Amino acid sequence: MRPELTLKQKRFLVYLEQEIDRKGNAPSLRKAAADLDISHAAVAQFVRALEKKGYLKRDGRFSRTIYLLGRTSQMAATQRWREVPIIGKITAGLPMYAQQEWDGTVVVDGDVYRGQNLFALRVKGDSMKDVGILPSDLVICEPRQYAQNGEIVVALINNEEATVKRFFLRKDHIELRPENRAYPSMRYGFGEVLIQGKVIGVQRGPEQLI
Repeated sequence: MRPELTLKQKRFLVYLEQEIDRKGNAPSLRKAAADLDISHAAVAQFVRALEKKGYLKRDGRFSRTIYLLGRTSQMAATQRWREVPIIGKITAGLPMYAQQEWDGTVVVDGDVYRGQNLFALRVKGDSMKDVGILPSDLVICEPRQYAQNGEIVVALINNEEATVKRFFLRKDHIELRPENRAYPSMRYGFGEVLIQGKVIGVQRGPEQLI
């Protein structure tokens, strides 16, 4: 049996559950502090207290992934969340999970996104708007160094620019096709394109980061 929560701890837990249910994301420390009119330190204390009493669990490289726990202290299937790094800049030659330039993190539903070493990339521009990928959205990706025709991928062009496009392997080139009639398809030589990941979902932006 878990220890009882204080009234303030119960209110914080209810707030956390409502925010995750409403947005799919755990709130940032700044947002939680502003919403509850308390300090950042108080938010951190609430999180530690709830973890100590068995109402949530933190996991991950920086202990910032939050799992809300069911009454049996098991991860509740409807409340299982995981933290995914947002890659600020893709570095050639490094696997996604080894990238150093993070631009924060986003919390996603672990039942939906089950792959290993997932990463997120913030979309710039409207070249994929016809498939519902809009400016400032976060595309959730699984690391890949290959792609099938028709898949939407993150590709690194000439070891410099990362782009999200639909992939097609042609006889003598690679086609990266936008999903917006205002933009033409781009042709690249085989050595100019490195596939970095397959897009498996979209989080509507801007998102609150934990």
